[in-house]
Amino acid sequence: MPFDLPTLEELVTWGGYFGLFAIIFTETGLFVGFLLPGDSLLVTAGLLIANGAVPLDLNLLIALLCVAAVTGDTVGYWIGAKAGHALYSRPNSRWFRQDHLIKTREFYEKYGGMTIVMARFIPFARTFAPVVAGIAGMKYRRFILLNIAGGIGWITSMTLLGYYLAVSFPGIRNNIEYVIA
Repeated sequence: MPFDLPTLEELVTWGGYFGLFAIIFTETGLFVGFLLPGDSLLVTAGLLIANGAVPLDLNLLIALLCVAAVTGDTVGYWIGAKAGHALYSRPNSRWFRQDHLIKTREFYEKYGGMTIVMARFIPFARTFAPVVAGIAGMKYRRFILLNIAGGIGWITSMTLLGYYLAVSFPGIRNNIEYVIA
């Protein structure tokens, strides 16, 4: 019997607050996160809440998922910060070059703020930007402020997008795959 992956609607319904928190945390904080459906999951959650299809409170969900996103990025940053010191003493090899690490540090000094906030809206970058910020030595105080701003902006905008689409276009739930695409 083949294993079928759950739909986004099933994930939101079955997972509830805890499941969504775990997915958002994992997507932003752990290296396997780029495989998870962050944006589409948030839009779907907003849509289903607006339609009354799931017994979740919109404000509570947004608050919890903002915590998940900020905490996940913070974990990613600290993984990068701890691993980064070893990279700076590593010799050049076929797969690693010191000059790339130095260029990354210079990039984060110049564009790191914009990168941390904007990466929230780019699935692959969302997973790796905080780790690279830690490796590059971005100041934690700067990182955490940008992390909070980006996390709140991403979670709130994507979830409310789904919610307001459902409110504005009541039949949209029947065509949810078009919204997600």
